Amino acid sequence: TNCLTMTWRLFKNLSEEQQRYEKQLIFEHPAFGKLCQQLLRDARRMTRGDLVFSLHALVHLGVPQNTLLVQTLLRVCQERLNQLDNRCISVLATTLAGMDKDKNVSALQAGLQLLVEQRISSFRDIFVLQNLMKCLGKDAPVFLKKKLEMAVLREIDGLTFPNALRMFLALSSMSYCSLPILNACSKKIQENVQDVPFRQLILILEACHTLQYRNVKLFSALADYVNSTAYLWDKRQIILFLSACETLGFQPRELLDIFTEKVTEDPEFLNLKNLLIVLRVYSRLNYVPTVQKHVFFEILHSCLNKCLSQISNTELLRAVYSLGILGYLPHYALDVLLQKDSKDELTLSDDLKEQNSMMLCCVKTCMELDSPSFTKPAFVLTENLSSVVSLNLRKAQEALIELLGGKNMFRQNVQLPYKYHIDFEIAMDSDRKKVLPIAAADDHPDSRIQRLAFLFAPMSAFCLGTTHPQGKLAMKKRHLNKLGYHVILIQNKKFQEMTNEGAVEFLKRKIYSEDAFSFPEATVQDNN
Repeated sequence: TNCLTMTWRLFKNLSEEQQRYEKQLIFEHPAFGKLCQQLLRDARRMTRGDLVFSLHALVHLGVPQNTLLVQTLLRVCQERLNQLDNRCISVLATTLAGMDKDKNVSALQAGLQLLVEQRISSFRDIFVLQNLMKCLGKDAPVFLKKKLEMAVLREIDGLTFPNALRMFLALSSMSYCSLPILNACSKKIQENVQDVPFRQLILILEACHTLQYRNVKLFSALADYVNSTAYLWDKRQIILFLSACETLGFQPRELLDIFTEKVTEDPEFLNLKNLLIVLRVYSRLNYVPTVQKHVFFEILHSCLNKCLSQISNTELLRAVYSLGILGYLPHYALDVLLQKDSKDELTLSDDLKEQNSMMLCCVKTCMELDSPSFTKPAFVLTENLSSVVSLNLRKAQEALIELLGGKNMFRQNVQLPYKYHIDFEIAMDSDRKKVLPIAAADDHPDSRIQRLAFLFAPMSAFCLGTTHPQGKLAMKKRHLNKLGYHVILIQNKKFQEMTNEGAVEFLKRKIYSEDAFSFPEATVQDNN
């Protein structure tokens, strides 16, 4: 056992390349085979500590799981499970967490779960509890997850920084979001953010995504750290971090600016894989660089053109769609895409058909509305879908009735061309002082009439912790502006939390405020 454990300790500190070489030497060494044979013979006579540490070392050295030796040790662990103390249980849990499911592993995990239920009150070490959480995983019953949570909370005052990092991964393994534990871990990580290894940064963000845990302070601290040390990181590492932020809907603005500069200084590293990630991140987070935006998008455009010979149809569609969301039309790639569409080469299996049809429809809408030759129509054909609004818009409807004096002063559930839909529409005079009855505004279409479109969007349509719309919503706002509407975006969740009086006052400010008629959204349309 000492020999195997020491071998593992030396082995784990090597680089991946060194590990591959040393692993071959270890397995081919004649003494290793003899050691394994002796271990197989003595398995049932070993102490409990030697038993679990030997299994741990063999598994982590890469001895195949289906070998007689590993399977024998698993069976002996089952037989002696009740004899294991808490330390041995912790080691065994760590080992099982890294193994594939098979008959013996599943049986041992089931036995371990029963043992944990009986001994839960005796576990006082957060490190041991983390190992148990990883081992039992998402299939553990909810009551046991809650017991483990309570056991951790009893010891939370002794939480160390390394344990805070590991706890994120342990909770993610269990698919169990414990806000008290996560908040305590987040605080500890923020205090020691400069000591977080890069790989751990990514794992933390991925765990937050798995657990649907949204902590703007934590994300900002991580982003600020990467931002302040960006000169240390490889561009591909920054791409990984930005991609993890994108899945959370979090926009690290300063880091995006820094990355934009890195791309403009050295565009050669943008291969197809990196390009697609960059396009996805920038479009989803609706981020247009504050400086050198035209140079940046021309680089992306040029890189896309170079990749056309190796890009798949779906990837080409996603790339053009991403640029379209940002208001940029990559003409050559667009021509290639439309040629494929005309030949029905974009037709895919049913699981991708709907998504691809939506993206292609958006691309064609961008071609028309974002074209420099497009002019605002004098009249937009609209259609009322229904006189009944959905339950989550009932409060807004009642507030508008109280504010404006009746249902005849606004239109609801409005369907526009290009498959766009708005929740409510009102018309105002040219001075923006008076709201006009909808019928009167329709009877006398006049360019001086100001039309307001209200969009009540979910929080997920905005970048986390901000009122900055994400890509699809920002594109819709831009296109409605092109059609002559002044768009008012409202986070519906926050609106629902207002009192009735507060909701009326809020809409009043939105309708009569100068901000309702400004066009602050940055795009790159003028570059086309």
